[in-house]
Amino acid sequence: MTKVAFIGLGIMGMPMAVNLARAGFEVIGHNRSPRPAADLCALGGRLAESVPAAVAEADTVALMVPDSPDVQAILQGRDGVFNRAPQGALIVDFSSIRPDVSAALADQARQHGMTMVDAPVSGGEAGAIAATLSIMVGGTADAFTRAEPILHAVGSTVVHVGPNGSGQTVKAANQLMVAGHIELLAEALAFLEAYGVDIEAAVKVLGGGLAGSAVLNQKADQMVRRDFTPGFRIDLHHKDLGIVTSAAREAGIVTPLGAVVAQLMASARANCDGGLDHSALLRGVQRLSGQLDGERQQSIPPKED
Repeated sequence: MTKVAFIGLGIMGMPMAVNLARAGFEVIGHNRSPRPAADLCALGGRLAESVPAAVAEADTVALMVPDSPDVQAILQGRDGVFNRAPQGALIVDFSSIRPDVSAALADQARQHGMTMVDAPVSGGEAGAIAATLSIMVGGTADAFTRAEPILHAVGSTVVHVGPNGSGQTVKAANQLMVAGHIELLAEALAFLEAYGVDIEAAVKVLGGGLAGSAVLNQKADQMVRRDFTPGFRIDLHHKDLGIVTSAAREAGIVTPLGAVVAQLMASARANCDGGLDHSALLRGVQRLSGQLDGERQQSIPPKED
């Protein structure tokens, strides 16, 4: 039985840790702020009060934390993984961070006698709960093979995409596409609602054609209901689009639509929507249309014959 230290038990991390325990791994979880872990403990998992306590005897250290500085602090600190985990440990970073930071951390891991893969995920909270995440993995072929049992316990699509940092590059592209899809879905729904169309019927027929997508399937209903309970917060997607923008500039790649959606995400955050699900980009469309928070609701009148 492999001992897995799982650092970061948030919206994504907790169900992933639970699925690892369900798959038979011995899971020791740690979260920066205390939170309930009944499901994890019911499956034989336990909580540790600190990173050193969590990783002391771990064969594998998994991370799911918000940003590059968080990963760096957990790995590089005096009481961090590099100094406290056993020699030979495998580090699986499920976080979404900068590709260059990920590659540099993998080099440092090797210097400490450890192996690291970047394994960012896509699929949101629903995918984390159902263990159907799509996982894009960067690292050596041997490291990928070693990590596969862990990865397949939490995801259904697991693909080795190249050397360290490659997984983060693919995740950045994923976040660019998802943000664009959500923004266009928000605009389409606002457009349909303005004309009084049967939204349920419209979503059904759109989903059956070329406009269909996983974003439409997973986000349209909650957008129609105005339920923006976070599965993936605007704050985090804003961070990811910053990674895309910076990396694209460094590569000399122009992303005009990506730049626009990055600004719309930043606007949502500036308007205090950062803690909401990224489907709350709909609120930005409503805000620009003068229809938010009890403001004037105006439908386009039908044309006269």
